Amino acid sequence: MEESINRNSHRVLVFNTLAFTACFATWVFNGVMVTYLVDNGVFKWSLTEIGWLLGIPVLTGSIFRLPIGVLTDRFGGKWVFGLLLIGCAVPMYFLSYANSFVSYALLSAGFGMAGTGFAVGIAYSSVWYPRKWQGTALGIFGAGNAGASITTFLAPSLLNYLTSNGANIENWRRLPQIYATGLVLMGILFLLFTINKKPTSRAESLAHLLSPLRSMRVWRFGLYYFLVFGCFVAFSQWLVPYFVSVYSMSLVKAGLLTSSFSLPSGVIRALGGWVSDTWGARRVMYLVLGASMALALLLSVPRMEITSPGKGVSAIKNGTVTSVSDEVVKVDQTEYKVQPRSSSFETADDQALILPTKDSWQTPIVKPGETVKKRQLLARETTRIYFQANATIYAVLVILIGIVWGVGKAAVYKFIPEYFPNEVGVVGGMVGVIGGLGGFACPILFGYLLQGTGLWTSCWMLMFILSAVCLWWLHSVVTRIVSKGAPHLAESFEHKH
Repeated sequence: MEESINRNSHRVLVFNTLAFTACFATWVFNGVMVTYLVDNGVFKWSLTEIGWLLGIPVLTGSIFRLPIGVLTDRFGGKWVFGLLLIGCAVPMYFLSYANSFVSYALLSAGFGMAGTGFAVGIAYSSVWYPRKWQGTALGIFGAGNAGASITTFLAPSLLNYLTSNGANIENWRRLPQIYATGLVLMGILFLLFTINKKPTSRAESLAHLLSPLRSMRVWRFGLYYFLVFGCFVAFSQWLVPYFVSVYSMSLVKAGLLTSSFSLPSGVIRALGGWVSDTWGARRVMYLVLGASMALALLLSVPRMEITSPGKGVSAIKNGTVTSVSDEVVKVDQTEYKVQPRSSSFETADDQALILPTKDSWQTPIVKPGETVKKRQLLARETTRIYFQANATIYAVLVILIGIVWGVGKAAVYKFIPEYFPNEVGVVGGMVGVIGGLGGFACPILFGYLLQGTGLWTSCWMLMFILSAVCLWWLHSVVTRIVSKGAPHLAESFEHKH
């Protein structure tokens, strides 16, 4: 860890951020690519198969973060990061030859190693900055999450261009080759312009190096990161098919809106690092988890239409029905007004409806000449409640929760160099593994939840539950400290727990 900032610190941070941006753009590649291939009938994959293909790259990029973090602590970030970029280009290139679910899945597992770039960059960036600047530095580095927006914004348009809007569909295979070329170029630049540096002191043995993983705080931070990072990764891919299926959007528009989710979330991470340095990670995480719960709850309400029987119109005395129309039922000389169905409600889908809308109408159920008795039902009332789940409102809420998670990502990683300055790669790698597993598991869970419930918003219901669990764990730890008569420890929670 440096005692002061110098020119080399900033140069390494810039190249770390650029490399991580390239890695992240690669890591979420399947979100657009798989959606495009299925939407255009190139492959007939089911929802669960799509979920697996979205999750497999994230799995390899997560489970290998720990060993890659160990390698970074031992050998320094220059060689590990540079060679990682070049190595990931190989399976990405051969993805252009995939012709089945199995081959596509195996090659996806290979280029998914790009996700381990996070563990490299965290360790490599932290050794160049003093402790008081590490929250800001790591927040800037983490802004490379915005690489997801590069893929979701540019890849759909590139696919349309390469395939001549679907006329030459097999030209989709050129896109993985373009990505592979970009990874190689980034790897070469990284090796040429960065300086290697390792922690000033290291554990003497691997067992000693891994000893911090016995601390419960590592696993707690991992759960927080599962939410704010893993779920961010999951939705950076899942939102593309979500917008296409729920709102019948084109792939380009769906990619643009998904970019609107991932870009601010990545960029705001730099601000989140500064806020965490200034306010402390505990306060920031309280706000993040509370806001995540509230937004996930709002997003959980599905597009829906509910119909229910209403009061209806009943006869006030015995008689014979003499005439029936959409507006009046006449029994002998008594007229009973009937509320007709509103024509405006039939065009509800063409309107921008923010709040749920209610409409009621009555339908006659008797015929002329029919004898009726007192209190007999003449017209049945139907009440329909319609919630549009307006696409614009939905997109705004999605962007907001992405921003909240972006701040949370920086807050979680504010802790690590404070407690484990010489094992940042190991601890950061482990937290990254747990967080990254969210990016792997969630698309698969989303697929099963969708199949089981039929509700696309079931993914947000899961986010609400997960946010609530994280907030409960955070608050229970702080409450336990206060109950032991040490409120000053709770106040400085981010430095003790």
